[in-house]
Amino acid sequence: MPNIVVVGAQWGDEGKGKIIDILAKDADVVARYQGGHNAGHTVVVNDEEYILHLIPSGIIHPGKICMIGNGVVIDPEALIGEIEGLKSRGIAIDNNLFISKNSHLIMPYHCIIDKESERSKSIGTTGRGIGPAYVDKVARTGIRMSDLLDPQLFREKLELNLSNMNYLLYNVYKSEQLDLEEIYSKYMGYAKKIGKYITDVSILINKYIEENSNILFEGAQGTLLDIDHGTYPYVTSSNAIAGGACTGLGIGPTKIDGVLGVSKAYTTRVGSGPFPTELKDKLGNDLRSKGREYGATTGRPRRCGWLDVVVVRYSVIINGMSGIALTKLDILDEYPNIKICVGYKYKGNIYNEMPHESSVLWNCEPVYEEIEGWQESTAGIKRFDSLPDKAKAYIERIEDLIGVSIDIISTSQKREDTIIKQNPFKDYLLV
Repeated sequence: MPNIVVVGAQWGDEGKGKIIDILAKDADVVARYQGGHNAGHTVVVNDEEYILHLIPSGIIHPGKICMIGNGVVIDPEALIGEIEGLKSRGIAIDNNLFISKNSHLIMPYHCIIDKESERSKSIGTTGRGIGPAYVDKVARTGIRMSDLLDPQLFREKLELNLSNMNYLLYNVYKSEQLDLEEIYSKYMGYAKKIGKYITDVSILINKYIEENSNILFEGAQGTLLDIDHGTYPYVTSSNAIAGGACTGLGIGPTKIDGVLGVSKAYTTRVGSGPFPTELKDKLGNDLRSKGREYGATTGRPRRCGWLDVVVVRYSVIINGMSGIALTKLDILDEYPNIKICVGYKYKGNIYNEMPHESSVLWNCEPVYEEIEGWQESTAGIKRFDSLPDKAKAYIERIEDLIGVSIDIISTSQKREDTIIKQNPFKDYLLV
């Protein structure tokens, strides 16, 4: 049975939550492989909105097994709040949520360091401790989920870390020092609430793979925010690309059968960093308003611009994408002319492939191809044949430029307002 990765093809916020929710119907397991509660996936079911930060979007479907992999860093308080919020809305959690023993914990000092260091770096972090938690993971000083289940070991690690962190907080950031007993007590309380969900996710997910279950691997953020392949240093702290599913869950690359990228019909970005097609005028504000472009996690207004196929084509290559899900097509309904960025111009040179030099990305001029708009409503359309001809032409031109098919088209936030030309679980066969 197919195992499919869903990954963002831009700078995150592409609408992965809805696409994962749709595909979860055909999945047995939905597994999150990286990021933290800085990500936000929004799902709308029967006009009811669910915003998820750590728990996979498949949890909305009854009976689906949901896993949080070792590649995710977890703030226990945020996770517990999410669990309790879903339970209060009648969503079953207790028998179908599993958290990797090897997931690293976000500690109070991570959040303080994140907020204080952002003052000088201005990367655009959410200040939720994600980056510093990954720093400790790489430095081999992190505290993991399994440590919560061993009170003595947790205390020893916490005591050692606090001796270093309190020195840093006081002498570098001029912040108050943290109390060992207070943190220990709080995290032992967290352990009582989430201990039953903690297990060896790598073993468990491979067991489901061996049983020929359909697995949906859920990424957070987007390709251009990947720590290695994004617009560094304006990136997240983990591998958001499809390859992150292997390291973030403990599965071999031969177990992946397809990769579905998710792209908006235009482009958005939250926080700092280069954005060649950004529209800083009335049109950009109009896109933001029509698309309700505000962060699901922070509420920050997103920067908006025309579709950049240099970015999407790069994502197709880096992730080995089998197809694309195009979201928010309906937001472009009213525009008489629509632009697609097909290259960048910088100092007399044209870049048709993604450059990584900051000087180019910050100062280039987008090379646009203009397409006539359809100026008809596509909202709620569920069949490709029912789309206006000019909307079809826009989609087909994108396919030509990125080199893969657009398999799913979203025509509103609602689950049912979706055109499915190819279902990855039924139509992808890459092996």
